[in-house]
This record gives sequence, C-alpha cells and structure tokens, in this order.
Amino acid sequence: MPTSTAGSPRTPRSTLAGPRCTRAKDVGLDRGELGRFLFTAERYDTDHAALAALLGLNGLRVSEACATDAEDLGFDRGHRTLRIIGKGNKPAVIPLVPRVARTIALGERCEGPILHRHDGQRLDRRTAHRWVRSIGKRAGLGIVHPHMLRAAFIMAALDAGVPLRDVQIAARHADPRTRTVYDRRRENFDRHAAYVVVAFVAGGKELSSSMPRCSASAAAMSSSERPVRSAATRP
Repeated sequence: MPTSTAGSPRTPRSTLAGPRCTRAKDVGLDRGELGRFLFTAERYDTDHAALAALLGLNGLRVSEACATDAEDLGFDRGHRTLRIIGKGNKPAVIPLVPRVARTIALGERCEGPILHRHDGQRLDRRTAHRWVRSIGKRAGLGIVHPHMLRAAFIMAALDAGVPLRDVQIAARHADPRTRTVYDRRRENFDRHAAYVVVAFVAGGKELSSSMPRCSASAAAMSSSERPVRSAATRP
C-alpha cells in the first residue's frame, strides 16, 4: 500500500471510483433559455442563426452541422430533408422543420458548405464553439457550449410529451437493447421529434398522454410547421 511522507499507510484515492459531479447548467437549456438563445442568434446573421437552429431545433452535433453541404438538402414525401454523417461515420437523413429550413439561407447557391465563417470558408468546430459562447453571453445565459443545445433539444422533446422511443430515434442514440434499425418508424418523418420541439419552444402546450399519438403530434404542431403532402401521397 502507498505510504505518506510520514510512513503511515494512505488510501490510493486515484483507485477509488467516486460519482462524477455535473452542474445542472451543463446538462442543457430549458425551454425559455433555448427560445432566448435562438432569438439572440437571429440577431447576429444567417450563419449564426442557422447553426443555432440546427443544434437546438434539430439536435445535431456540432461536427454534423459543420459538415453539412447544400448538396445534402433534399425532399422526401413533403419534408425538407438534410443528409448528415453522424457519430461513428453513420449516414442519416433528418427532416428540417420549416423554421430551420427558412433559416438556412443559400440564395442561389446549390453547392458548397451550408455554414460559413466570416472569411467565406467552411465553419469549423472551434469557430462554432466560439459562436455559441458568444450568443449565450449576449443572451444572458452565461457559458453555453454546443452540446448544451443538443441536450436542450432532447429535453424539450421529452417535456413536450414526445414518446421516449421517438426521442431516441431523433437523437440517433445507439442502444444495443433495441433493434431500431429494423423499425420502419425511423422512416416516418411525420413523427419526428423536431416538429414537436419547434412548436413547444415557440409556445405550444405539452402533449396530453391521453391523446392518440398521431393526433397529439398534429396538435403540437402549428399549421405553418406541418409538412405539406402532395396529392399523390395523401391517403
């Protein structure tokens, strides 16, 4: 056993696994704080606003947001979509709610990075972290880092009443106990948590647990946030 300078035995603290302390503020922003962050980001410029929306309203990781290109945008059954490369180099397609889609201002561009630094180059993670901290301070939220926005998206979805399974799918969290890769609901963008989160942050009410799942999702979305279906896809 290790000994102290006095020769008496001492406990090797480095071998003890104690609980890790995490400040509540590091977990994520609440509904009001997320709304204030998004409002403040929109007062910067389109790139700041787009970064904030992708992180806070679609739950992207900062590396995923920085890697997006205009070529990754598309449409699927009435949904505006975005192809991303997720954690572990896993590709995914996510729906962009109308508010996020409007924030991504490409103009006449149809290729190249979606997010740019002020010098015109692709937004990198270091600059993205600096932007998020700057927005957080201006919004009076103290120190904010990108993962807090992803956590805020997940918490807002849960608080809004999105079923846990749908939140896990939206957050793209790998869970070895479930085989969600074989679940057809992963392709049902009508159920994506992003639509409920954007309505919840904007002032929508929590979903009633007694409502049918489809009806609850429709009630949580404002008419302007609902996807538009073509005549061919209507039942």
